Amino acid sequence: MSRASVDEKVEVGSSKESQVESQIAPSLYKEEGSTDGAKKDKHGLALIPQPSSDPSDPLNFPQWLKIAVLLQVSFIAGLGPLNQAVVNPAYVPLAAHFHKTTVEASYQTTIAIAFAGIGSFLWVPLANTYGRRPVLLFTTLLAAASSLGSGKAETWSQLIGTRVLNGIGTSSFFTLGAGMVADCFFLHERGRAMGVFTVFLTNSAHIAPIPGGFLAQYVNYRWCYYLPAILDMIMFFVMLFCLPETLYMRGSTPVVTSQPILRRMKLWGLRPEGKHLRLADFMHPFQMFMYPAVLISAFYYSVTFAFSSILPAVTSATLFRAVDHFTPSQTGMALGFGTLIGSTLGELLGGIVIDRSMRLSRQGKGGEVVPEVRLQGIWVGAILQPIGLLIWGFCWQYKTKWIGPTMGFTVMCFAIQIISTVLYSYCADSYKPQMPEIAQVFNFGRQTVGMTVGFWAIPLGTKIGYHYMSITLALIGVVALLPVVYLMYQGKNLRDRMGQPNFNRGL
Repeated sequence: MSRASVDEKVEVGSSKESQVESQIAPSLYKEEGSTDGAKKDKHGLALIPQPSSDPSDPLNFPQWLKIAVLLQVSFIAGLGPLNQAVVNPAYVPLAAHFHKTTVEASYQTTIAIAFAGIGSFLWVPLANTYGRRPVLLFTTLLAAASSLGSGKAETWSQLIGTRVLNGIGTSSFFTLGAGMVADCFFLHERGRAMGVFTVFLTNSAHIAPIPGGFLAQYVNYRWCYYLPAILDMIMFFVMLFCLPETLYMRGSTPVVTSQPILRRMKLWGLRPEGKHLRLADFMHPFQMFMYPAVLISAFYYSVTFAFSSILPAVTSATLFRAVDHFTPSQTGMALGFGTLIGSTLGELLGGIVIDRSMRLSRQGKGGEVVPEVRLQGIWVGAILQPIGLLIWGFCWQYKTKWIGPTMGFTVMCFAIQIISTVLYSYCADSYKPQMPEIAQVFNFGRQTVGMTVGFWAIPLGTKIGYHYMSITLALIGVVALLPVVYLMYQGKNLRDRMGQPNFNRGL
């Protein structure tokens, strides 16, 4: 065999992955030409993306299975913040056991939040190569083991070490779940599906204080770690038997099988054709920081999530005890029910409205898809978020009844749920194949900004007053909104100028 023919074969082999990735579904932004042969939704609009003829394509899953996937990945996403936040009402007994202040006790939550933002940089490239399913199962086991270890910790250093591992393990819950939702649902369904995902992601940190408060008061603070460990193990077994692999390379050769869904339950052997793990894969999330639609959305989401969700979570144990003399169970109920009501109502408004807005926009523009239409649904959340923050701050400063600050973070959580649904859906529409990496950027931003709150919230409020602190944070939120407003009008031009990312284009 000649050297030239050998070189030719090597070149073909090395470029096979890029050839597969180049076989992309029809353009996201405009359905050009005739769509007579395209599969359409019930409104007569072409499905985006177009499903393949392969029955194992996640877009071809029966609707009941798509919903089952959505519920499983949403629940596991919710377990991420729950692992970190269920101990929040227990800072007083936790601090007493380890001879720390309640502010210092909050640092173990901060550590877990920080590493939950870092760990996903490892898991997403592995999941994009070897499958979402095996990585999610492994990290769920890691989360369960580390949470159990936190409950067993006898020294402060042991607790911090296990919380680091817990953050790394749960980090995949936030990112892989969003990618699996995008794998299964079409454009016209994605707003509601992402809404369900984000309501679990947002609400779990709010529900967590309810059982956490009762466990800390009536059992032992250690059960605030044992509970998420038990739930993690339950979800491990549920996903082991019920969660199919959703990683699918568009344009790959269909596998002939009489049981396509059962085949997708395998733990290995489903790596996409021509896909290999490369060092460059670990750089892809950093590449998404270059795209204004992603960077601006992640920044605004991170700021508002930290101020609207993490701020009340890490301060309530201290403030309710100092002002209202609440027990841990009372703190958990006030924080949990208030934020749960706000987030649930926000989701009822968010997902359905933005899906309907997208459909009406496409009907009025001949099928053209402009993701920026989604951003118009953010206004209610963007206006109410600083209002809720001001209610929260002024009520703490002037020591109103407990219902005052509770109403404040109820309004904030209503707002952040709308904001989350809109921004996740907008980015999924803009760069669907790169959704795991986008979720990684969102998660990194949320965890990085959020981890700082426990260090400055109580000291700042004590020094300048909670009313002035809330005014300051509200103004920061308004300033962070301005680039999002710019995206509403110039986002399409920015995306056209930047082009599509050059990786995962076949997913």
